[in-house]
Amino acid sequence: MTGTAVVTGGNSGIGKETALGLARLGWQVVIAVRNPTKGADAVDHLRRASGNDAVTATALDLASFASVRACATSLLDTHERVDVLVNNAGLVVHRRQVTEDGNELQFQVNHLGPFLLTSLLRDRLVASAPARVVMVASHAHKYAGRGLDFDDLQCEHHAYRPFRVYGRTKLMNILFTRELARRLDGTGVTANALHPGYVASNFARDNDTGVLGNVAMILGRPFAISCEKGALTSIHLASSPDVAGVTGQYFYRCSPAQPTAAARDDEAASRLWDVSARLTGVG
Repeated sequence: MTGTAVVTGGNSGIGKETALGLARLGWQVVIAVRNPTKGADAVDHLRRASGNDAVTATALDLASFASVRACATSLLDTHERVDVLVNNAGLVVHRRQVTEDGNELQFQVNHLGPFLLTSLLRDRLVASAPARVVMVASHAHKYAGRGLDFDDLQCEHHAYRPFRVYGRTKLMNILFTRELARRLDGTGVTANALHPGYVASNFARDNDTGVLGNVAMILGRPFAISCEKGALTSIHLASSPDVAGVTGQYFYRCSPAQPTAAARDDEAASRLWDVSARLTGVG
């Protein structure tokens, strides 16, 4: 399977390796990035490393709904097909911050932004079927073992614990994927989530998590896998014929895995969808 693949956060880490892997397979790859300069540098590298000139970049800041909408418009204007959307970009921050849209930063960047982008590209994905949506989640969703607190999705009423909040957004990723797969049933578009593994990338190391977070990430690096290995499951779900028709699942090491009971809660998935649609202004 080849075609046009959009990879968010494709200028570094797992996203860059995912884009490289797909480019080497002959895909037309669009990396959606926040920093245009880094995006241009990444495009040059990906073209050289893959031998594939069909790699481009487009602007995307998931912390801004206006940017997400502009990105979707640009993609729809310039690409007749969107065969794969890899929602890869994400972050973790050490203190509560609010976006220009009035949402807690991790909640918007890790969940609401990808929800909006996927919703805006939905019709093009369906028109391109068979197509795939790949959501990079994490085993960190286990930090939210009790499920989502729908009375405090914005993390306003409890102490802000960065990795716990991150875990909740990763739970949201899996629940969103589950509900998306249900809503796309019969369209020829599949949706699956994955855990990439504990990866040696720059994620959570640029002072986003504070001193303790940086130290923890550094100490954990000897036990981490490379970004190249971390991207393998994303590439597998985006391109392998082995998962054609497989949908609504959670993968680890290119194989189906069992997420927590909270991540299999269809009622919570439906409720989260309704809240997300209201906050982003889409159906």
